[in-house]
Amino acid sequence: MTFRGRMTMISRRSAMALLVASAGPAKAVGGKTVVVIGAGLAGLSAARRLLADGHNVIVLEARNRIGGRIWTSRLWPDLPMDLGASWIHGVEDNPLTALADEVGAKRLSTSYDSAMALDSSGEEIDLEAQLEGAEALVTKARKAAEDREQDQSLASAIEASAQWKKAEPTQRRLVRHHVNGSYEAEYGSDWREASTWHIDSSKEFDGGDQLFPGGFDQVTAHLARGLDVRLGQQVSRIDPRSTGVNIKLTTGEVLEADHAIITVPLGVLQAGTITFGEDLAAPRRVAIQGLRMGLLNKCWLRFDRVAWPEDVDWIEWLGPRDGFWAQWVSLARAASAPVLLGFHAGAQAREMEKLDDRAMAAAAHDALKQMFGTSFPAPLAAQVTRWSQDPHALGSYSFNAVGTSAKTRRALAGADWEGRIIFAGEATEPDYFGTAHGAVMSGLTAAGSLQR
Repeated sequence: MTFRGRMTMISRRSAMALLVASAGPAKAVGGKTVVVIGAGLAGLSAARRLLADGHNVIVLEARNRIGGRIWTSRLWPDLPMDLGASWIHGVEDNPLTALADEVGAKRLSTSYDSAMALDSSGEEIDLEAQLEGAEALVTKARKAAEDREQDQSLASAIEASAQWKKAEPTQRRLVRHHVNGSYEAEYGSDWREASTWHIDSSKEFDGGDQLFPGGFDQVTAHLARGLDVRLGQQVSRIDPRSTGVNIKLTTGEVLEADHAIITVPLGVLQAGTITFGEDLAAPRRVAIQGLRMGLLNKCWLRFDRVAWPEDVDWIEWLGPRDGFWAQWVSLARAASAPVLLGFHAGAQAREMEKLDDRAMAAAAHDALKQMFGTSFPAPLAAQVTRWSQDPHALGSYSFNAVGTSAKTRRALAGADWEGRIIFAGEATEPDYFGTAHGAVMSGLTAAGSLQR
């Protein structure tokens, strides 16, 4: 099982070939001057390709680190924890697999078949069987919504269905659990904003999912090697000029370039952190405002011992509150580490962001005691994310809100101002949005467009 779907063979091979071709950047001679804004996977992939093609490339990054939403914490020196993206989703023919192979990064497979599910009292249940009716209800509601003239939210489609209206509270709980796991946690969405028609229109790679026990930042460090990456450089404005663009930093410094590739997250574009001296194309402006920045937060917990079944990777809890502490990943089997990862998405994530780290750890411990018994040990340490509060992300990754689709993302992607600025990043990827590999692919596409 994977989180995301398939990709055409041509796209797979071309993406990997571009990465391999740019495996060792050399100092560019001649060529165009290109400023890449953002040192996440999209920006680094674009810059690496451009430098290999002979362009003069500068990467500007507002943070004091590279990686963007790839963020590996080494607070626990013996256990690097990825606070942003953690997995290669679908390892077969995935461009990230090729990159990980280049750097020699060890990976560990996550098995969603090595799983268990618990009810609110901590009793183990056959959740898959219990969810069959819930899945059928959602499928039928979405099918009915296809006949409507306009898109609507997933919540509206479900709540309008006859089955939902006559469902008992227990059945509604199962529906909400299914929606939370399959749509909200999967896409960082809120079911009251997510498009019924297009929320899950992404594609997937074949193969399983893999974690980086040594940290995902091994990949971003590899991509950044040899590049002119300037940290702590926040762009405030971009202006067109006759033969290119002027890029103004918050320091007042202005850089001149033939082209700018803009890879900042959707949330940053929506916030207007970067202003543009000339209007963007109308479809692009509509796309920026129409898509939504999703939210998926993590709570990594470290214990003195493994106090839960050691042979499971995935734990689901049908707890007393919909979507709270509902999904967990264990590192006990794969990494022999006494570590659990709890997720919150959408509205639940926003509510939990109000807690400080100590309160978050206490809330997690309380949930685990309900799941496994009152003797469950308290965590020794916790690491918590709050992606909506990060000014350089303002969320985790994009999702298709009501009225948006792959067409919306195509309108966001690519060139504006007669090719002087180009947009990239996971939000611009019509089929692989919300993924690390989608970010890589978008960066390569943007860089490749300068060759045409």
